[in-house]
Amino acid sequence: MRIRDWPAAERPREKLLIQGPGALSTAELLALLIGHGREGLTAVDMARQALQHYGGIRDLLDAPLEDLLLRVNWGPARVARLHAAVELSRRYLSESLSRQGKLTSPAATREFLRAQLRGYDHEVFAVLYLDNQHRVIAFEELFRGTLDSCSIHPREVVKRSLAQRAGAVIFAHNHPSGVAEPSAADRHITQRLKTALELVEVRTLDHLVIGDGEPVSFAERGWL
Repeated sequence: MRIRDWPAAERPREKLLIQGPGALSTAELLALLIGHGREGLTAVDMARQALQHYGGIRDLLDAPLEDLLLRVNWGPARVARLHAAVELSRRYLSESLSRQGKLTSPAATREFLRAQLRGYDHEVFAVLYLDNQHRVIAFEELFRGTLDSCSIHPREVVKRSLAQRAGAVIFAHNHPSGVAEPSAADRHITQRLKTALELVEVRTLDHLVIGDGEPVSFAERGWL
């Protein structure tokens, strides 16, 4: 049976408009992005199959575009809508941060950085620029690398920190492997960055490594 033939109260779109998005299951929300089904399958059926294949919404949303095209056979239009939704959520968080001008707690900082960096299939090194009262000035993805490495240039970090008029910074980078444990190279470059920034009176507050679980904080481990 097609979704249009379901009772109105059970159709995802009508259900959302009447009861709000919180009333929908993950599969129903995903079905709205899929748009329509294909022969023998409704959009909700396709959403359930994809969620089962990836083991949940997190791994589905983190999946590369090419992987979605090959494994779930949604077609380019559906995959494009899904990736557009993910990118919009990232931009929403970034814009919300800019308007608020602050991150209210270490937990909020972790959640923001995790949302920004976790889904990449390559390493990305980012900087959160703060003023002297630790209010947020900007967030910037500064360097991009490969699956397991990223070249970081202290001179560029100093240059961008001065351009942003930052009084302090928080570094973050992701490990696409999902293992957030910092490497010896991570610790070495963090010390180089901290030393370089101290010369221009910019404090390094933390460096967070983003993986599948809880981000690892250099500050909490006493490495800064």
